[in-house]
Amino acid sequence: MKQTRLEKIAGIVNRSEKSRCSAQTRLNAFYQLFSRTDQVLIVIVADPDSLACALAVKRLLSYRVGSVTIGYPNEIRRLNNLTMIKRLKIPIERLHTLQINDYSKKILLDSQPTHQPCFEKIQFDAVIDHHPVTNGWDANVKFIDIRPDYGAVASMMIEYIRAANITPSVSLATALYYGIKVDTQNFEKKNLQLADGISFRYVFNFANRNLVRKFELTELRRSELKYFKTALKEVKASKGRAYAHLGKVSTPDVLVIIADFLNHVDGFDWVFVSGISGDKLIVILRCDGYRKHAGKFAQKTFSEYGSAGGHREAARAELPLKNLPPRREGQDFSTATLMKIATRHL
Repeated sequence: MKQTRLEKIAGIVNRSEKSRCSAQTRLNAFYQLFSRTDQVLIVIVADPDSLACALAVKRLLSYRVGSVTIGYPNEIRRLNNLTMIKRLKIPIERLHTLQINDYSKKILLDSQPTHQPCFEKIQFDAVIDHHPVTNGWDANVKFIDIRPDYGAVASMMIEYIRAANITPSVSLATALYYGIKVDTQNFEKKNLQLADGISFRYVFNFANRNLVRKFELTELRRSELKYFKTALKEVKASKGRAYAHLGKVSTPDVLVIIADFLNHVDGFDWVFVSGISGDKLIVILRCDGYRKHAGKFAQKTFSEYGSAGGHREAARAELPLKNLPPRREGQDFSTATLMKIATRHL
């Protein structure tokens, strides 16, 4: 299904499935926002795609503005992302430590003002994104380029880089390459644009692909190896389904890693891995997607207790502990409890 774009380029607004602008037109209109004295703030929710895009915009604006700062509001916990930031030396700062009013121009990348409460308080001059268009924020934004049909904003930014006749450095190309890989799920997402493939192919020759493999493989801290021991001890199999509750975990990312690991085991058509993070029970679901839909199943099974949903092969539920079914006094949530809840609809 085609999705409506939102563009405000050089004062002309377009809400349709197709763009009326060339990459050069977009770039020129974007450049017109800035002067040599501007102090520019780029705002992102830090992940591989947005980090890559922030680097791209920083490169586009080098020698054109006074300074560029990259700010982010979220806590970065994924080891892949931390490794990317460290290895590529990406200069980012927590948003709450910055004086927003000190910046004369503000850009939002890979997001929209309605996506985070803290974004709604900022008047952005430019928004560049690929998520479905939301309403009620665009009236005073001078430059908008939202293309929900693109798999990654990094694909869009490569078009800007090429229009500017900039040859990307190895670090920038590596970031953009990795951003596209992550956000397109290695090109397995449906409804991808040919443009994603063209952009990916362009940075392929410049990127350090060995470094990207390092990002992808760095998922687990040594201190978190203990969760594998717990999972292997706890895992219960029944009718082609694997269940494991890990108790309290340092981060929900561990549950994802364990679920993906169990999903590679022969004979498991479904995988359910749960753990407690803060005041929530997190449940990660995996399946083969053949005549199954993990997202729909998660919603049907867990939505009465909290938020739940996802894709055909992968889903997630976040359930406040206070909402869970009552158990006997002194009885903790266990793998058996997980099985009992999950099998209601299987």
